[in-house]
Amino acid sequence: MNKKLVIASLAIMLIFVIALTKQLTTHSPVPTGKDSWELPSIEELPVVGTLENFESIIKEINKKQEYFTHRAMDEMAPSAEFGFLNKDTESSEATSDYSSTNVQVAGVDEADQVKNDGTFIYQLRENQLVISKVNPGNDMTVVYTESFKDDFYPYEMYVDEQFLVLIGMHSTYDDKGYYHKDFTQVKVYQLNERSNLTLVRESEIEGYYSSSRKINDQVYIVSNKHLPYYLFNQPKPPMNDPDLKPTYRDTALSEEFQIVDWDKMYYFPESSEANYLIVSGIDLGDLKKTMSVNSFLGAGNTIYATKEHLYITRTHHHFDQTAGGKIADWIFHPSTKQDTLIYKFKLENGAATFITEGKVEGALLNQFSMDEHNGHLRIATTNGDMWNESNPSENLLFILNHKLEEVGSIRGIAKGERIYSARFMGDRGYIVTFKQVDPLFVLDLKEPTKPSILGELKIPGFSDYLHPYDENHIIGFGKDTMENDFGGAMVRGFKMALFDITDVNNPKEKFVEIIGDSGTHSALLYNHKALLFSKEKNIIGFPIDMYENKAEGRMMYPELTFQGAYVFGLDLEHGFQLKSRISHYAGGKATDKDWDYQKHISRLMYINETIYTISNYKIEAHDLNSFEKIGQLTFTK
Repeated sequence: MNKKLVIASLAIMLIFVIALTKQLTTHSPVPTGKDSWELPSIEELPVVGTLENFESIIKEINKKQEYFTHRAMDEMAPSAEFGFLNKDTESSEATSDYSSTNVQVAGVDEADQVKNDGTFIYQLRENQLVISKVNPGNDMTVVYTESFKDDFYPYEMYVDEQFLVLIGMHSTYDDKGYYHKDFTQVKVYQLNERSNLTLVRESEIEGYYSSSRKINDQVYIVSNKHLPYYLFNQPKPPMNDPDLKPTYRDTALSEEFQIVDWDKMYYFPESSEANYLIVSGIDLGDLKKTMSVNSFLGAGNTIYATKEHLYITRTHHHFDQTAGGKIADWIFHPSTKQDTLIYKFKLENGAATFITEGKVEGALLNQFSMDEHNGHLRIATTNGDMWNESNPSENLLFILNHKLEEVGSIRGIAKGERIYSARFMGDRGYIVTFKQVDPLFVLDLKEPTKPSILGELKIPGFSDYLHPYDENHIIGFGKDTMENDFGGAMVRGFKMALFDITDVNNPKEKFVEIIGDSGTHSALLYNHKALLFSKEKNIIGFPIDMYENKAEGRMMYPELTFQGAYVFGLDLEHGFQLKSRISHYAGGKATDKDWDYQKHISRLMYINETIYTISNYKIEAHDLNSFEKIGQLTFTK
């Protein structure tokens, strides 16, 4: 009897699985063609308008989300015109030759934790703003320190001749002392005497900080506000609760918080995110001019900007919404189909005005996967799961016109792999994919309607970040790999490679430098701002944590042996030459036992012929030619 019951159960299960398979395979595919969706023009972007309409929109969004609430999906951002290490358009009173933040687009500054104006280094040390006079390097001193209260944590900043703009998070609490909500806070300081800054303006935008850009005197901030989900868990959600609307405060207008009302709030019809995307702008050229605030019901996680346009993207996941599909998703967790939604804004006089939106297949990696050139947006994405052998991933390149309509594409690049880095330089594009080996693809993008692959190079390892060296050479920073016994790849040490693309049909890996063993890592691999590069001064510098395997045998784990900065030179005949290793640990040695994050070098900078290494512990100055230590400034706790 039990045997018959087992057989019957197996038969029922088999029928159930067959039915699910049929349901999944016969479900209408997600449309990907140009004619499968229509984009609203700027005039057609709808306004939320009323509380009733807001409630209806939220209900529709919740329907899209309810069937996969069991799956946690956290979209992180942690974002090109041809540009090397770009000088900020601003300069200090000093006439020094000095480095600035490594940015993606020339003339579009990006905020960072450390800035330099040729005389002073501006640094965020946890909850402190510290300004140090560092030129000359043998007489460095702290001239200003400001510690912030527990309800404000500084993230990053901008510095120009007149102002220091500090961006951070401000948390608020209710009357009982419980956490209430977060705000992206902007503090604008007048840079008169560096020893006595004056706070001249303060702004707050409800929500968490995503990213920002500074173009001349204009600062543009992108933030996201989560809707208070606790309200929706109530039997009758109070849809008129004031927490449902985003708020902001700008001392140029008032000390009081302003509420963005329904008739000032827009929404993206395809959005499946119950969040607010808020784009704000501050004109430092006119401090009396109120902050521009635009609120959209939706979300954005990666931004790219030129001098004229801001692009905000977010990944849109498609799930099978049939009854069978929901059950199959719950049982098998199949990979989802993805699109990238693109929102385009015009930047002018401190205001970001929505222009249009577009969509491409796949998900992009970061800001370097996008580039605007001659009126077209080039964007590289990966679609699918590279571990799914029955339906492997593919990589794609799209070229969109000014309306974000597709005019050209390359599909099926490196099937079964995913993009690890991308860079665009004029009429060319470069994509690195990886699964077992590191293919570098050289793309011809001169004709937007007919992009093509010019050449391909397969080598061990992969590059997480690509940086232009000159017109015919590009530097890749990433990891070395070795094929393992199971057909996969084992990640090894830090890898720096110079690619020669003089012959675009036959790219070559000209020089390679490997640092350390497995576990060796650098902030540069996920944050391009950690790179110090100057072709003129012949320096390539970056922070690194080096791990080495000092013992024999495959089962021995590498140990931390160095933390600090590596500084290389590069010429096209002899390759990379190590110029110096600089550490803030005593004796230059770091181990797992004496690990101290405060002593970890995070940035390198130069002023004239002096190179500076910065950590929370101290600033060291070295001669840029001999690398002899000139001086140091040790911070007190």
